Amino acid sequence: MINDRALISKTIQGDMQAFTLLIKQHERLVAHMVGRLVKNDEEREELCQDVFLKVYEKLGEFNFQSRLSTWIATIAYRHAINHLRKRKIKLDDIPDEERFSSFFIEDENPESLLEEKDMDHFVLKLVDQLPASYKTVLTLYHLEGMSYEEIGEVTSMPEGTVKNYLFRARMLLKEKVKKYIAKEELL
Repeated sequence: MINDRALISKTIQGDMQAFTLLIKQHERLVAHMVGRLVKNDEEREELCQDVFLKVYEKLGEFNFQSRLSTWIATIAYRHAINHLRKRKIKLDDIPDEERFSSFFIEDENPESLLEEKDMDHFVLKLVDQLPASYKTVLTLYHLEGMSYEEIGEVTSMPEGTVKNYLFRARMLLKEKVKKYIAKEELL
């Protein structure tokens, strides 16, 4: 894997293979950031493309004060938030039960649902049921491995709020698992 400085330098010099590699290295992160906030598949795909266009345009301004992934996640998060604002959708207006599982599971048929024993898949479905802010913090912390400080940079939340949201999200997940287990025991 090529390091970020070399990748950025080559991209700025017009090396499109370097930019393609940059996209490949960060497309999952961008998809997570946008996918946690934007429901519509077409809008989500377009926003992800827009994020990488913005990254390309602003790459010369990146100053290595944070990790490249943190900088890109910040752009993706803010771009998705701005999209929601333009559409007059507040984060709090997105229902808690709103699901984005198709974002993670491309081919979901009845058979695969019946065979669903995969714990990661199950946890992602539960995470999808959380409020948008909690999903974002959980995704950045557990799936992207970001620190509290980095998550704060991305979301513009104070570090204490990030910790609080992460704690609350975990507690909500724990309750959802307990309810699921209780239902399973009744069957």
